[in-house]
Amino acid sequence: KFNTADAVAAGSLHGLLLLGTPVPLSALGGGLLAAFENFRVSLACDGVVRDRGRGSNVLGSPPKAVAHMVQAIAQRQHLGGVEPVRAGEWVTTGTLTAAFPVLPGQTWSTRIDDLRLPGLSVEFSA
Repeated sequence: KFNTADAVAAGSLHGLLLLGTPVPLSALGGGLLAAFENFRVSLACDGVVRDRGRGSNVLGSPPKAVAHMVQAIAQRQHLGGVEPVRAGEWVTTGTLTAAFPVLPGQTWSTRIDDLRLPGLSVEFSA
C-alpha cells in the first residue's frame, strides 16, 4: 500500500520498468488516437486474469496524458526548475490496471486487444 506522498518521494511508482522492442507508429495502422483510447489490456498472474484495463484509463489515452504533461510543463517553465521533455526520454503515462504485489515464482503476463502491440510475459525467480 502506498499514498501520494510515498509516490512523490520515490520519484515514481515503478518497482520495475520493462521496455520491449520499440514498435514504429506506422506499424500500428491508422486511426491511432482512437486506437490508443479504446485498446484493452488483460493482466494475468499464472494464467489467471487479475484485472482488465483500457487506454482511456490514463487521462483519456496515453497520448492525451503526454499532451497534458507537456502543456503543464510549458505553463510552469516560467517558475524555473521545470525541464521540458527531451527527444529520446522515456515517459510513462500511468497504469491501465490495478497494481498488485509480485511474489517470487509468479509469472505475470498481458494481452493487448485492439492495438497491434505484443503482450508481455515476465517470470519472477524464486
